Amino acid sequence: MRAAKPFIGIPADRRLLSKHWFHAVGEKYIAAVADAADAIPVLIPALGEALDLDALLSRFDGLLLTGSPSNVEPHRYKGPPSDPGTLHDPHRDSTTLPLIPAAVARGLPVLAVCRGFQEMNVAFGGTLWQKLHEVPGFEDHREDDEQELDLQYGPAHDVILEPGGLLRELAGQERVRVNSLHSQGVQALGQGLDVEARAPDGVIEGFSVHAAPRFAVAVQWHPEWKVMSNPFSRALFSAFGAASRERLAAR
Repeated sequence: MRAAKPFIGIPADRRLLSKHWFHAVGEKYIAAVADAADAIPVLIPALGEALDLDALLSRFDGLLLTGSPSNVEPHRYKGPPSDPGTLHDPHRDSTTLPLIPAAVARGLPVLAVCRGFQEMNVAFGGTLWQKLHEVPGFEDHREDDEQELDLQYGPAHDVILEPGGLLRELAGQERVRVNSLHSQGVQALGQGLDVEARAPDGVIEGFSVHAAPRFAVAVQWHPEWKVMSNPFSRALFSAFGAASRERLAAR
């Protein structure tokens, strides 16, 4: 008999497509959970307070927070108003921000990517720079959206992995090269979070939750992109999947 696979919840974006609203998750994240984490991906609608968090979390073994074109609303971290035209998703914010600390506290493994990295920092009381490229001392971490996807998601810069951290352990080396497709970044790190990786300019690119009962890691880059052909990305999702299987066994 086949061993049961863990269920990993993936909170959706709420997006207007044509004239109708959809709750959507990019296929690359779904595929990374299925293939690299060896788990069953389940989409969570962005219903905010209408979701029963206890009931929801009792049915999942892990949580993946994805990237998105939208940004966390700045009032969530007492930041200045966004520039006009900035894409926001208040339904996703109201779903993920309470969901993240609740999941960590209940021992669900959590992996957060790009926007998920930023909202996880906010969920633990951290703040964000809205435009890193305008902050003195920081490089421009944005992609060129006129390039083909393979170039946009190609290696952009190194990250330096903290000694003793989980990412350093998974990589087996001090530095790894990652892609870079973000305009925002961590300004103040949230409470109880430990730095796992930094870009050469000092921008925090990875962190973990210090007191988490299980795996709880966030990265600013996109390890889901062609995950099966990148040994470090595959190791990250594999560790996430293994922790989710431990959670399933405990349930």
